[in-house]
Amino acid sequence: MGAGRGHGRSAPPRKSNLKPLHWSKVTRALRGSLWEELQRHGETQIAPEFDVSEIETLFSATVPKTSAGGKAGGKKPAESKPTKVQLIDLKRAYNVEIMLTKVKMPLPDMMVAVLAMDDSTLDADQVENLIKFCPKKEEMELLKNFVVVDCVGCFDFFQFFLELMKAPRVESKLRVFLFKIQFNSQVFDFRKSLNVVNSACEEVRNSLKLKEIMKKILYLGNTLNQGTARGSAIGFKLDSLLKLTDTRATTGKMTLMHYLCKLTHSSAVFKVNQFTGSYQVNRIDQVLASKTPDLLDFHKDLINLEAATKIQLKQLAEEMQAIGKGLEKVKQELAASENDGPVSEIFHKTLKEFVGAAESEVSSVTNLYSVAGRNCDALTLYFGEDPARYPFEQVTATLLNFVRLFQKAHEENCKEAELEKKKAQKEAEMENAKEKNLTKKEVKD
Repeated sequence: MGAGRGHGRSAPPRKSNLKPLHWSKVTRALRGSLWEELQRHGETQIAPEFDVSEIETLFSATVPKTSAGGKAGGKKPAESKPTKVQLIDLKRAYNVEIMLTKVKMPLPDMMVAVLAMDDSTLDADQVENLIKFCPKKEEMELLKNFVVVDCVGCFDFFQFFLELMKAPRVESKLRVFLFKIQFNSQVFDFRKSLNVVNSACEEVRNSLKLKEIMKKILYLGNTLNQGTARGSAIGFKLDSLLKLTDTRATTGKMTLMHYLCKLTHSSAVFKVNQFTGSYQVNRIDQVLASKTPDLLDFHKDLINLEAATKIQLKQLAEEMQAIGKGLEKVKQELAASENDGPVSEIFHKTLKEFVGAAESEVSSVTNLYSVAGRNCDALTLYFGEDPARYPFEQVTATLLNFVRLFQKAHEENCKEAELEKKKAQKEAEMENAKEKNLTKKEVKD
């Protein structure tokens, strides 16, 4: 084996002549983090099996001399006109008329469906419209006092108001009805998001392949940063994963990310031409092939990572609050409706049954929400970051970006290798043709 191999020993302390990896160095491992785990088992000092001399050639800070050179007024917003306030708004009356044509049932039947909270008769959109057009306080006073207003076409409008006013706190009842209609789908979607968050956190923390890749990056960075302030790191900040594409080989197109992909491949892959920086189809040294698992598909461990990046913890908190507050308002209306008399008898009975089932569901998702919060903090701490400064959303976004950059680098490795393979085949064919021509010439002579 080459003298440049690590074989479990840390590289000798010396001033680095290599291009640096501009990572953010971790000097103290937080308890429970990946870096603390590696330190505890002494793994930060164990060098992965790869050729250090190859790194020194590829990422030398000294550029070798070469013969060939290369090139380095809009419109002003309309002023809002003051709106004339009217007790009976004609536009509002007209909109109620349109809404009632969509309900397509007599007003008394509609009110029966509301008080029975019959979601097979009225859907969420219809109930929302009923809430929107609930009579205002002044409109109720108007009707209670039998004030006659000359309003052509307002007959259905007033009939609608009069029908709604038969139920005490009709707007509260409608909002409770809407909450009941939307409750199952709302809780289902909320639970689904929480499960995605919890699964993503567990997948990342339990991925042995990701852990191995992090170890390789740590060793690569310490190798490049030997003898500098960035060297001898026990870990690195998560954002440093995205800086692997910034460190390029002295010649050629290879970056440290390409090289990392090369290291993580245990079967037929690429060997780098140390003079041109190009790739050649080959097999990595048998020691590396036998001791390094195939890590290229580490993203398959992180099934829920991409879905988790689309979830905001702030939105989850707002959703949890909306569900909790919604249930509280339902309970308040349940207590109030008990004294309404016969008009709310069916409503009260139906609502009481709903509350019993809803309380159990809300308790369940509240517990799941708490678990998700703890998992998010644990995920951030796993990478040695502070949850207050490096939130869950930033962790998942960084990891997903790293996965995509890693996959892109691997694809580029494959394309380059395929080009080199075709080139080698073409050169071999030309060489064979020359040999045949020479043979024919010798036979003739």
